[in-house]
Amino acid sequence: MVNVVQSLRIAAGSIRSAKMRSILTTLGIVIGVAAVIANVSLGASFQQYFDEEIGSVGSNFIIINHLEPNIFHDNELELVENTPGIVVVSPIKQSLQKVTHLSTSRHLSVDGVSEEYETVANIKLEEGSFLSDQDKYVAVIGNDVAYKKFDRKFFTQNSIDITFRKDDGSEVTKRFKVKGILESPKTTMVQSPIAPDERIFIPISTWNEIQGEDDYGSFFAMASSMDTIQATSDDLDLKLGRHFGVPSGDMDDDDAKPYSIINQAEILKETDQMAGYLTALLTSVALISLIVGSIGIMNIMLVSVTERTQEIGILKSLGFTNINVLLLFIVESVVLSVIGGLLGIGLGILGAYGAQSLMGLPYAFPVELIVIGFSVSAIVGMIAGAYPANKAARMNTVDALRSE
Repeated sequence: MVNVVQSLRIAAGSIRSAKMRSILTTLGIVIGVAAVIANVSLGASFQQYFDEEIGSVGSNFIIINHLEPNIFHDNELELVENTPGIVVVSPIKQSLQKVTHLSTSRHLSVDGVSEEYETVANIKLEEGSFLSDQDKYVAVIGNDVAYKKFDRKFFTQNSIDITFRKDDGSEVTKRFKVKGILESPKTTMVQSPIAPDERIFIPISTWNEIQGEDDYGSFFAMASSMDTIQATSDDLDLKLGRHFGVPSGDMDDDDAKPYSIINQAEILKETDQMAGYLTALLTSVALISLIVGSIGIMNIMLVSVTERTQEIGILKSLGFTNINVLLLFIVESVVLSVIGGLLGIGLGILGAYGAQSLMGLPYAFPVELIVIGFSVSAIVGMIAGAYPANKAARMNTVDALRSE
């Protein structure tokens, strides 16, 4: 009776006797497994990147945007503040304005906010301090504004001129003293469109005074926890709907409301789904390489069976049963595939690390991928070797011995 250990010895001898062919055979599996490992790791890395980017915007945040002009005022701000589960709220107004420092002008995003924005948006400062409700003509600038947008670095107490364009087309320029500079963000693959690095923050009360307005563009609120953020968001939606006279039957229709609400949990869910779709797409492409590799093993095993016909006849004459021969070739196929799988796991880890480093993504490697890569390569080896092994097992002993 031939056991698995004996089959492994014979398989190892066969692989050593045709080293170049064995290397070329496993190459397809190496590439396939490496591609799967690298792509799944990249998918996990993208998901972590999205989560970190969304998390950097604020803590447990809820964003309430207007869909019709001039609908948010102090009454609406008070309504949001008094909603159970809301910890703090900052009104916001934002537009592109001309900003001048010395002789250099740039068009930059200027945001009117209240002092609560520092808490909601997780603001971290490199120099100075954030705005307070007592401030008037002061500004806090993003790190890119301080270091990259003008000819020289900004320091606190430097001044900038901001030119505001009014609705009637007229312009008014006001001078602001720099009170604080934001911390430099982490280096990432892309610049987030909601990151504060290229923005300038001024008191929203000063904004409205200059523009002669009394409304707010949106509200940026912080819920008490991520566990209750959806319930808080739904409660706020219901209160605002009643406030604006939205019929109860139309509350599920976003087009019927003059406002929109989105929270951090909803955004994270969407980005996680997007990362999942990306991972599935990349993995499906990588699986094609794995299928090609399995076909390569099957072809080589068929060639091996043909070349070793006489050997099969000798083995059968020495007492090898059909099951023994079947096991022998399946083991050889699995060994080739597993060797390729192990090499592919190593290559995939290196490839994922290199790609993540190159793109500035956080390093993410699910440890279970090692088990999955090993298991997949073993299964591929069994499937690819099944037909050639069955062909070898069913050979007639006499006919096999007569072959040349």
